[in-house]
Amino acid sequence: MIILIDNGHGQDTKGKCSPDGKHREYLWARQFADRLEKVLKARGFNAQRIVTEDRDISLKERCRRVNVVCKEFGTKNVLLVSIHNNAAGSDGKWHDARGWSAHISLNASTRSKNLATFLSDAVEARGIKVRRPLPKQGYWPQNLAICRDTNCAAVLTENLFQDNREDIALLYDEAFVATLADAHADGITQFIKAL
Repeated sequence: MIILIDNGHGQDTKGKCSPDGKHREYLWARQFADRLEKVLKARGFNAQRIVTEDRDISLKERCRRVNVVCKEFGTKNVLLVSIHNNAAGSDGKWHDARGWSAHISLNASTRSKNLATFLSDAVEARGIKVRRPLPKQGYWPQNLAICRDTNCAAVLTENLFQDNREDIALLYDEAFVATLADAHADGITQFIKAL
């Protein structure tokens, strides 16, 4: 199984930061994607990032990169996790919304739904607050190009809120970030074992 990690957005993507501008989503996501890749490799998986550039890589290009790997190795042998931070508003203010969530496309396959469920359950098992649309549903369906236009199982994870002060503090807590990376790896491992 090839695990592709998308770290979304670039340093030039507008608006992807905390209200005070100190947190930049592109930088945190790249650092976290790098950490997750190392955790997965240490567990013996073939994991690789699809975006290594700092600049913004278009959704079309990111999807193309994923689909090239799918074509080479087969869609059932590839999965994608896209790493992001959430935001409760676009008004440049701090908000109260908190927590982690998994998102899939509106046209999601059963495999994508299963991967999202395993990820949500693994994150929750590590004591991290998981936002769910329904008590037993581990994912939020949305019209997301990175999940919709890729040919493999694909999930976008929103790793806390960049416009919540308490969540931002956690995103810079080394122990928390290590736990979050392990939780992602746990969910991926459990998904693969269940195939």
